[in-house]
Amino acid sequence: MLRLPDDAPAVELVDGIFQVKPLPTVGHQAISCLLTGWLRTHAPTTVRATQAVTVGLSVDTARQPDVLLHRCGLASDRRLLRPADVVLAVEIVSPGTRRVDRFAKPGEYAAAGIPFYWRIEQDPVHLYAYRLGDRAAPDGERRYELVNEGSEVVELTEPFALKLPIAEIRP
Repeated sequence: MLRLPDDAPAVELVDGIFQVKPLPTVGHQAISCLLTGWLRTHAPTTVRATQAVTVGLSVDTARQPDVLLHRCGLASDRRLLRPADVVLAVEIVSPGTRRVDRFAKPGEYAAAGIPFYWRIEQDPVHLYAYRLGDRAAPDGERRYELVNEGSEVVELTEPFALKLPIAEIRP
């Protein structure tokens, strides 16, 4: 992933195979920008919000969350983050990404140890907030647990205390 040219298309590495990401919709991008701005305004100074930066989840898998919170102090020219750098990964579900955003990515993010995952559905805008469970599932994998969800306001204590009015991220 590190050796792709600057003008390469948006791709993710899944089980050693490069996959071109579907082009986002206008609504998807509006939510992404609004959420990134909201997080930049409200998150503590120990983390930073950004969009579509690649996270190396394993030797053969790297994903680009739509929005993420990463720990401060990372070099600004980094193109690849480690899971330990990431506090929150957010996926905004679009018609072409439903299965991956709802099933594949949460499992991969959890297996890599990313503590928090949010999934945002678009029509209507609805946020589902998950935290990594403390115990492994019967198959030995760690999974996310739903901690809150809503289409009006979502209140959380982690990854930081927040009260997010969904209207502020609705296009």
